[in-house]
Amino acid sequence: MRKLKGIISGLAGALAVNILHETIRRYDSKAPRIDLIGKEALSKSLTGIGVEPPKGKQLHQATLAGDIVSNTLYYSLIASGDANKKWLRGAMLGASAGIGALKLPKPMGLDDRPVTKNRKAEVLTVLYYTFGGLVTAATYALLTKK
Repeated sequence: MRKLKGIISGLAGALAVNILHETIRRYDSKAPRIDLIGKEALSKSLTGIGVEPPKGKQLHQATLAGDIVSNTLYYSLIASGDANKKWLRGAMLGASAGIGALKLPKPMGLDDRPVTKNRKAEVLTVLYYTFGGLVTAATYALLTKK
């Protein structure tokens, strides 16, 4: 039951990150474009194994789905360890994911400019993922409340 609660909580955090990102990117040109890194990663990965990547809206949807699944699994780690430290764990998982989103694209052969194009984009990237971690912690707190 603990793992299921972790996955449900992780899904809440993953959806929160994506809703926040998708909303803000539509209204602010200086906001991070995490979706562009995801699209590039998916396209390169599929091409690398000899599969033609989707284009346009289908690529966006496939990237969004992959992002939700991977973030759900990552944030579900909230259920590991001491339940009394869920808030700290949520914040640390989120901040770590945000820093990873800034630092990992370039070494992976991806263009990091969509998240490093300006200081605002860098700060928002870390804040988005930290927000996701805190939503995960809040959801987990509600699900494990006695």
